[in-house]
Amino acid sequence: MQTNKDTKLPTRVIDAHHHFVDTRPAQDGGNGDDFQAFLASLLPNEVYFPGQYYMDVVKPLAEKGVTLAASVHIECMPNDGAQEVAWVESFTTTGNDDDKPCTVQGMVASCDLSSPTVEDDLQKIMAASPTGKVKGIRWILDCIGKFEPNTATHVGTKRHDGIDYLRGSHGPDTYDGTVVPDFERGFALLEKYNLSFDLQCAPVQLHQAAELCKRHPEVLVCIDHFGKPRTVLGPDKNDDETINPNTVPDAQDLEDWRAGMKVMSECSNVYVKLSMIGYAIPGWIRTPERRALMQTLVREVLDMFGPQRCMMAWNWWKNGAVSDSDFLSDVGPTPLQYLEFMAACLEPYTPEEQDRVYYGTAAEFYKLSI
Repeated sequence: MQTNKDTKLPTRVIDAHHHFVDTRPAQDGGNGDDFQAFLASLLPNEVYFPGQYYMDVVKPLAEKGVTLAASVHIECMPNDGAQEVAWVESFTTTGNDDDKPCTVQGMVASCDLSSPTVEDDLQKIMAASPTGKVKGIRWILDCIGKFEPNTATHVGTKRHDGIDYLRGSHGPDTYDGTVVPDFERGFALLEKYNLSFDLQCAPVQLHQAAELCKRHPEVLVCIDHFGKPRTVLGPDKNDDETINPNTVPDAQDLEDWRAGMKVMSECSNVYVKLSMIGYAIPGWIRTPERRALMQTLVREVLDMFGPQRCMMAWNWWKNGAVSDSDFLSDVGPTPLQYLEFMAACLEPYTPEEQDRVYYGTAAEFYKLSI
């Protein structure tokens, strides 16, 4: 592996997960009254364009001798997946807001796989990128019950009334442990269209997700955000805004996550992203003890799946804190700090294995030409 002598960082990386956003009202030139209406209801007047991504991520890495060779844009809860694809496609073909180069070579689009029109929807999504950048689909699934703020149920599930597509329920008292049939029919179509699936779910859903993956071994699946263990040390800060001093993780939370990740790792068609790790330990950059635990967890996943099925990503779209912990902390690593942390995590691995995590796995999984 070629590295910069001073920093021992890779010379080439792929960012396998990031977002562009524009929730300004349509009359103000944004998308808030159109395909990003749901997101606009949560984050009004939010803007994040390729030029900002270039200045936040691409340029700082380049200044340290690291080339971001490609990136993958992941859907951001649009009301219309095809329209979002066309919007991102426009950045890649006609430039962007301030003439900075757009790094997107792959897109993961939004599509409700349980919809009765799912096949038509998939065809429209693929047609929205004439350059063939649509590589996969994501439909956010993390659900442990009815959505409430500050739980592991994602706000995105409000779009479908909190249905747990993986465990077959509308709530914790009605779980039957089986995948919703309509969702599985749509999932199976991904093989026909040569599309992968980005799986974002809670740790307690991973066992059912594994059964789904086993039934459809030709569909490549990538677990988003490290499998999403949540605040295993508790919150970043106490109610009085002092830093939480706890260094002992919740044993049950970790066991649920480990058990689920283990069964997923046994599916040869399943990969994992080392991204948004601060959801597990918000503010992990604050103390050596938190950093050490975070490194232990990252290496667990690397050992479980192997570097051949692991890829790193920044999940960047707003700033380091939000990208790292999804609003659970007010601090987070810069893109360079995150890369340096990952480089430390990867020290025990061979140069070839490191290259897989930095760019090889993502290039293979998303069929990128770099």
